[in-house]
Amino acid sequence: MHGLINRAIQSFICHNYGRECWLRVTEAAELGFVEFEPMLVYENETTDKVLVEIVRDLGRNRRDLLEDLGTYLVSNPNTESLRRLLRFGGVTYVEFLHSLDDLPDRARMAVSDLTLPALELREYALGHYTLTCQPGLPGYADVMTGMLRTMADDYGALAILDHKGATGGAEIIEITLIESSFAEGRSFELGARAG
Repeated sequence: MHGLINRAIQSFICHNYGRECWLRVTEAAELGFVEFEPMLVYENETTDKVLVEIVRDLGRNRRDLLEDLGTYLVSNPNTESLRRLLRFGGVTYVEFLHSLDDLPDRARMAVSDLTLPALELREYALGHYTLTCQPGLPGYADVMTGMLRTMADDYGALAILDHKGATGGAEIIEITLIESSFAEGRSFELGARAG
């Protein structure tokens, strides 16, 4: 598992539940360290052990926790670069949805050794979509559900998302777009602000 993913989990837990929670988790998972290095690659089992201990420590459902992680990734100011990467997908939420097929390639352009499972969007009726998340990253569809829900708010769209489970190893997210201009979206400028 890429260190950026593990570091995102670490940041999410520290920001929302405190550093003490993170230290308990790393100790219970017997990692032998407390900080993930963003540019290293870790065994998938390491990430799984951490998630198991987070769920146990917090008494939370794993899928709900991962969806909250997806929300955090696109709404927290510390992860603005990911929001920017996603917003380059289009001016509207519909354009953004249609750009998701290219997301793994855009992520690889930003971080060459980051491999995300393929995504496939299908529109089966006006305003009704399915997003197929191919296998390869456990919990990916749950994280994507949180991200998509938050991005709908970001664009000012009203959408209902439902994780439909797995079919042949791939996970399906159903997206129903109720209204594309429901509210004023968050501002977005093409150029990043100098800081």
